[in-house]
Amino acid sequence: MRSGLAETIQRSMANITVPNTRLNTNSKAIPLLGFGTAEYPFGSSDNVRECLLDAIRLGYRHFDSAALYQSEQPLGEAVAEALELGLVNSREELFITTKLWCSDAHGDRVVPALQTSLKNLGLEYVDLYLVHWPVCVKAGEYELPVKKEDLLPFDYEGVWKAMEECQQLGLAKSIGVSNFSCKKLEKLLSISEIPPAVNQVEVNPLWQQQKLRQFCNEKGIHITAYSPLGAKGTLWGSDRVMESEVLQEIAKAIGKTLAQLQFWLHKWFA
Repeated sequence: MRSGLAETIQRSMANITVPNTRLNTNSKAIPLLGFGTAEYPFGSSDNVRECLLDAIRLGYRHFDSAALYQSEQPLGEAVAEALELGLVNSREELFITTKLWCSDAHGDRVVPALQTSLKNLGLEYVDLYLVHWPVCVKAGEYELPVKKEDLLPFDYEGVWKAMEECQQLGLAKSIGVSNFSCKKLEKLLSISEIPPAVNQVEVNPLWQQQKLRQFCNEKGIHITAYSPLGAKGTLWGSDRVMESEVLQEIAKAIGKTLAQLQFWLHKWFA
């Protein structure tokens, strides 16, 4: 690696703070670095609350959860303890995201599903509520992968109308989607009164999603990247990012971990 580039990266990383941006439907800023709460297998650890509390101590303020992850309750407990300990002054300092699972992607189940999530979290509202996948299965199961025989047609209009109701009721400050392609977003935008504020998708140096990122930028939809390290050891991930010789070489040249390099790359190329 050319020493000049390494020095540039080092100088940039020395002064990193977590930047914020404002969503198109909401004046509250979303921190661009978030702490994901998904572990795989889901619900397999008994120290999630402690990990989340440590993350708050370290300065994380954006936390991403989902009904599927079984992490809403420990996240809510960590938030309550952080407030009690004075690690944060108020709920308003935190940005909490959770997601609607496929088995609740029915028009009449969306609001009750969010109400259940809020009960699990011990909160009156979430800052962001996402449709986890553009997929619908029969009600009742929270599992991944979903069963092929349980698949049903996805009701864009019915589900999104109910998502809009969640925002109108004040249960969610903003609403959005996850894992939606350009084509699916076009369909959603054509029937929405409140457009999705966010599309959360997998993005990393080896899967850059340039077409989707450009589309979302043109439509005013904020992209949130999940699994930036490749999600090694999960059902959906691989070791290609963490074992990339190019990325390892860059990280070694600047004296940083690969994870630290990833944060800088996402900040630089966002």
